[in-house]
Amino acid sequence: MSPLLVKDVWNSVRFYEDVLGFCLVKRPSSFNFHGAWLYNYGIGIHLLENKAMEDLDVNDEQRPINPKDNHISFQCTDVDLVKKMLEEMGMRYVTAVVEEEGIKVDQVFFHDPDGYMIEMCNCDNIPIVAISSSCSLKPKFVTYNKNIMPIDTPNYSCGFMETLMMENLSTDMLNFSF
Repeated sequence: MSPLLVKDVWNSVRFYEDVLGFCLVKRPSSFNFHGAWLYNYGIGIHLLENKAMEDLDVNDEQRPINPKDNHISFQCTDVDLVKKMLEEMGMRYVTAVVEEEGIKVDQVFFHDPDGYMIEMCNCDNIPIVAISSSCSLKPKFVTYNKNIMPIDTPNYSCGFMETLMMENLSTDMLNFSF
């Protein structure tokens, strides 16, 4: 994936940390350009500051949020909780619902500070079915049940922890305050 070009790296870093739970990580010290790397959930986001974007951004009106536009999608377990957080932060969003064979997927779409669209959804409600037999899908890990395995058990695999992190995205990692 190409880096995301942003007007203000630190404004974007705050957004991805506070809204999506990403962590700022060290970049190679040999880089002689302004940017930032963020990481979490097995995903890396590279931000590259491009002050020239300000010259192109002459329209101060907010862009419409169109779910059919280019966007990045993240999995969450509680879309209503995401909407509540966005409302508390004063962020605009739109919602959509997808139904497939009686299964419902809730989606919420919003923009980051530079207008990149982000989707949060419970898309794993719909089974993933490969169209091509040449495609090798990796199976989903068994869902974590907090009542079965105590959290202080020391022998968790990386895959298990990744699944746990993704399942708790909307509650533990989006920096909710109640």
